[in-house]
Amino acid sequence: MITGIGVRAPGGSGTKEFWELLVNGRTATRRISFFDPSPFRSRVAGEVDFDARAEGFGPREIRRMDRATQFAVACTRDALADSGLSPGAVPPHRIAVALGTAVASATSLEDEYLVMSDGGKDWLVDPDHLSPYMFDYLSPGAMPAEVAWAVGAEGPVTMVSDGCTSGLDAVGYAVQLIREGTVDAAVAGATDTPITPIVVACFDAIKATTPRDDEPALASRPFDATRNGFVIAEGAAMFVLEEYEAARARGAPVYAEVSGYATRCNAYHMTGLKKDGREMAEAIRAALDEARLDRTAVDYVNAHGSGTKQNDRHETAAFKRSLGDHARRVPVSSIKSMIGHSLGAIGSIEIAACALAIKHDVVPPTANLRTPDPECDLDYVPLTAREQRVDTVLSVGSGFGGFQSAMVLQGLGGAAR
Repeated sequence: MITGIGVRAPGGSGTKEFWELLVNGRTATRRISFFDPSPFRSRVAGEVDFDARAEGFGPREIRRMDRATQFAVACTRDALADSGLSPGAVPPHRIAVALGTAVASATSLEDEYLVMSDGGKDWLVDPDHLSPYMFDYLSPGAMPAEVAWAVGAEGPVTMVSDGCTSGLDAVGYAVQLIREGTVDAAVAGATDTPITPIVVACFDAIKATTPRDDEPALASRPFDATRNGFVIAEGAAMFVLEEYEAARARGAPVYAEVSGYATRCNAYHMTGLKKDGREMAEAIRAALDEARLDRTAVDYVNAHGSGTKQNDRHETAAFKRSLGDHARRVPVSSIKSMIGHSLGAIGSIEIAACALAIKHDVVPPTANLRTPDPECDLDYVPLTAREQRVDTVLSVGSGFGGFQSAMVLQGLGGAAR
C-alpha cells in the first residue's frame, strides 16, 4: 500500500504543487538555465527550482550529497511525514529501501571533472583537487544508503538502475519484498538530475531530444504529429509502502495498492523498438494477471509518452495488443508533456501522478497535443484534465536497453479517499 508520497518535479516545490500543475495542464519546460546551452542542439529542459538550504540541508550534507541524492532525501522526508509513520513504529531490520536512477550522480561527477581538468583544458587531471566525497559520487550505492540513514532502515537496501524504467522497477521490487514477508515497510522511488552538459550532449548525438528551442513551453508533444523528440528533465518521487493489515491497523492514509507489476526486455536493440509493441504488451498482460484483473477494469493508462515517433507508435501498438477493444475506450495520457522526461526518476513521478489520479478522480491531460498523429489514434486526453471515476490505473515505462515495465494501481474505495 502507498501510504506516503513525496515529489520534487519541475514547476513546483512539492506534491501539492506537482498535482496542481498536472490538473491545470500547465507546462514547466523552459530554456536550460543551469549552464549556457547555446552550443547544443536541444536547449530546453524541465528544471526543478530546488534550494537545498531551504530544504533543511546543511553545508556538509550539500557537499557530500549529489543533487539527485538531495532530491531523494527531501522526498523521503515528505513521504514519511505524509504517511504519519512514526520513528520506531517498524523495527529497523523490517524496513527496506529501493532507489532507482538512470545516471546516478551525474551532476557531481561532471562538476568534479571540470575542477580536476581545469574546465576540460588538461587531459591529465590533477588528483590533488579531488573531492573527498568522490567515492559517494562514483558509487551509485551511496544514494540509497543516504535514504536508509535518513529513515534508519536496516533491511535490504538496493539501487535499481535500468534506464528509464528504474522508477517503476524500484517500486515493484520493494512491493515484492513486502509481499514475500521479508519486510513490513519500504521507502522506494527514484531520482535523477541529468541536466548537465555531458548528458545533454549524449542525447543530442543520437537526436533523441527535441530541437524546438524557440518554444520551450510547447516543446514536449507526446502523440502529436509535430513532435520531434523528448525534453530532458530532472526530478524525484519517493513513497512509503506498507503491508496492508499493518497500514490499516494504524489508520494510515492509503493512496492506492500496487496490485500488479511486471517487466520484460525485448533483447533486440539498445535504443530501437519493435513496431508491434509485443514486449510492453506482455508486461501489461502479466501485471494485470498478477492483479487478477481483466483488461476492461483499467480506468486510465499513464503512458510512457516520451514524444519520440518511435516510442509513441510502439506504445500505441502495445496498448491495442494488450487491451484489445478496451484500448479505444480507456483514456491515455502522458505527463511528460508538462514536466519533461527525467529518465530513471520519471517512472516514480508517474506512479505519484497515478496515485493522485485515484485519490482525486481526475485524469491528467496530454498538454500540447493539438495535431494528433493518425498512427496514434487512441484517446490521449488532449490539453485538458478530465474528471471521471478512477479506481484502476495502468502505468507503463520503456527504457534504453529494451526494458518494458508495467504496474497496476488500485484504489480501496472509501478507505483510499
